[in-house]
Amino acid sequence: MDRIKRLSNEVLNEYSERFGTDFSTNKQTLNEITVIRSKGLKNEIAGYITKMLQRQAKFEERKQTIIENEKKSQERKSSRTKKPETDATEEKKIQVEPIKETESDSEPEPVISEEKTPAEEIIDESKSE
Repeated sequence: MDRIKRLSNEVLNEYSERFGTDFSTNKQTLNEITVIRSKGLKNEIAGYITKMLQRQAKFEERKQTIIENEKKSQERKSSRTKKPETDATEEKKIQVEPIKETESDSEPEPVISEEKTPAEEIIDESKSE
């Protein structure tokens, strides 16, 4: 088995960009690169290369998920430590009283306000000039 590991590592070090995680393509690539007369030895080397590259790809995936999980947990921690921008006790509440209708008066009385709207103030200013 040491012979297979040694030969696989030698081939992989020189031609790493040509190999992938698919056994059959690795076997064909190995046929193009080297001359191995033994079918069994060729299959074992191609299988070992495939296994190594699959492990490496799996390791990279796990590494990425761990990094993503760490980022998410840090974001959660930072969002918990921040104070909320609006506090429920500070919110202004507007109370609306329902209009009571009497039997004799079906129409509500108009509310006359002594305060002037900004438009009315501008009109008054233009009249005074």
